[in-house]
Amino acid sequence: MRALYTLAWRVVAPFAPMRLWWRGRHEPGYRMNVAERYGRYARPAPGGDVVWIHAVSLGETRAAAPLVERLLHERPGATLVLTSMTATGREAGRALFGDRVVQAWLPYDLPGAMRRFLMHFRPSFGVLMETELWPNLAAEAATAGVPLFLANARLSERSARRYRRVGPLVRPLLRSLAGVAAQTDADAERLAALGARDVVVTGNMKFDIGVPEGARELAARLRGMFGASRPVVLAASTREGEEAMILDALARRPLPAPTLLAIVPRHPQRFDDVAALLSSRGIPHARRSAGLPVPPAATVVLGDTMGELSGYYGAADVAFVGGSLAPLGGQNLIEAIAMGTPAIVGPHTYNFADAAERAVEAGAALRVTDADAMLVEAAALVADPARRDAMRERAAGFLGAHRGATSRTWSFVAARLAARRR
Repeated sequence: MRALYTLAWRVVAPFAPMRLWWRGRHEPGYRMNVAERYGRYARPAPGGDVVWIHAVSLGETRAAAPLVERLLHERPGATLVLTSMTATGREAGRALFGDRVVQAWLPYDLPGAMRRFLMHFRPSFGVLMETELWPNLAAEAATAGVPLFLANARLSERSARRYRRVGPLVRPLLRSLAGVAAQTDADAERLAALGARDVVVTGNMKFDIGVPEGARELAARLRGMFGASRPVVLAASTREGEEAMILDALARRPLPAPTLLAIVPRHPQRFDDVAALLSSRGIPHARRSAGLPVPPAATVVLGDTMGELSGYYGAADVAFVGGSLAPLGGQNLIEAIAMGTPAIVGPHTYNFADAAERAVEAGAALRVTDADAMLVEAAALVADPARRDAMRERAAGFLGAHRGATSRTWSFVAARLAARRR
């Protein structure tokens, strides 16, 4: 089955640069260093002790931040290589770590490309974040003697069903891993059932993410641009189709004046599409990228810049966390809670099932069934400062009770590495 998988990659790989060029219209990062996608690196090999973390995109890069900081502390003489697959992930790495890490694209999952990547960087070990399962990467790492760990691992039941259908491809991959640090018992059970060995539950490292540097200052600037006296309801990390749902609901259930709705799409290539949607409906709006104060007549502001989501959370009175109205699995609600913002999620949170369910049970977040209910709850929270304060207090306790996953994960990895050296 891996031969068929590789054949499929060989068929599509020659056309990949065209897709990168197309995506680069809105995200120029996709057009940079394309040769790295095939395992060809122009920069000199770092040499010495190299530690490698792969965080495919934006969410995984943010989740990896506590582990990156821990590794930089534990192995001060090492070069830390951070790979990604998306432009937003690479930009997040640059913003979070600057020149303290070496950034590169992980190649497409072709045997030769992965072999060249491993030969160039020669990592002592690799950590794959969350659910990065690449059969040829795992096979080439095993051949090269590079231990691979899966950290902050999560696997929804929906994804597990898909992987079971390709068991002969996935099972050898999981068995080749040096260890798996899962977020929850359910994640661990699903991964073990698919063939993973040495699986432990270490928790979710996203609970260890602190408030990003400069986030409070950015929140204050955004609040000033929005109008200091205007309540702000944030629709964060919205995915395709959700903006229309929210605007339809807004037409039926307008937020009380002078409340401002801030919409921040998850993917930058959709900024112009959402702006066009607002214009087509005749909704007076402003764009954050204009850098100007939001006019009092505007009822919506479109967050069309990158790297400012924490600032939006800090500037908002209430935040809906997107990807959860449509059946897309939801985005990470922990960032909102960490900024002290009352959070609302929709019915579809299977990507973060445990964190979302526990947050709701703890009173740190609310769950709603649809966009209408979301706006009703948001308006009620805007009108009730005492209730918002109570949610903030519960959120602080909830976060404190779930911290420590990074230390547990590093202890697990360090113990396995030490055992291999004996």
